[in-house]
Amino acid sequence: MHIPPRVLTVAGSDSGGGAGIQADLKTMLALGTHGMSVVTAVTAQNSLGVQGAWELPAEAVRAQFRSVVDDIGVQAVKTGMLSSAELVETVAELLADLRVPVVIDPVGVSKHGDALLADSALDAVRGALLPTATVATPNLDEVAQLTGLRVEGEADMRRAAAAILDFGPRWALIKGGHLTAGDGSGDSAVDLLTDGIEEHWLRAPRHDNRHTHGTGCTLASALAAQLAKGDTVPQAAMAAKDYVTGALAAGFRLGAGIGPVDHGWRLRGAH
Repeated sequence: MHIPPRVLTVAGSDSGGGAGIQADLKTMLALGTHGMSVVTAVTAQNSLGVQGAWELPAEAVRAQFRSVVDDIGVQAVKTGMLSSAELVETVAELLADLRVPVVIDPVGVSKHGDALLADSALDAVRGALLPTATVATPNLDEVAQLTGLRVEGEADMRRAAAAILDFGPRWALIKGGHLTAGDGSGDSAVDLLTDGIEEHWLRAPRHDNRHTHGTGCTLASALAAQLAKGDTVPQAAMAAKDYVTGALAAGFRLGAGIGPVDHGWRLRGAH
């Protein structure tokens, strides 16, 4: 009997299905792993933005985590929306006892600009959560939120990675998708993966598609799935980049706003 690698996402629910827990589970399935979830918050969310968010109690988060880990087991974990210091500290405590790869996506703001992380939780992210990470995957807005550094071009990405690594993750994957051609990235969407010694620049064609909801969740989940399958961090990052680039290219319109990336693009042979 084939048992797929098991991957756990600890994140918020997106009722529109484009990001959060829903994007994570779709990605994990598409990459041949068994996805499981710890829901940290419920959002009312659609293509136009986040209309409401309700955080779950720390007790509920802890119970979900223990229920899955103690019985089914996990081979990698990915975290997403953790909106309060209490939840950040709770999850960091749970992760500290694991001996599997952990991908921390320090979600701060939604695709539509809605705040998803309280300012009061930033110290807990820096001091408690990031030290548990095998890989931390901040975008440029999250780099600024956590470090105060503004990345305006590829030359700044090394400084950003160093600042994130100072908080304790083994690797930093700085996502440069928000850079434009005028920032020196040309027609490429470029990310930097580094542990402070090795350095890998991950480049992919930039697609002219506004339907990009869920890109960060998808990349982090793909990275966790590949790590659960036994990839090294650089191998997992390259495979995740390839997957999310295809999903971005195939992103589609839903509703009146920003639609989601297509998590099933490989199943439909999309390119």
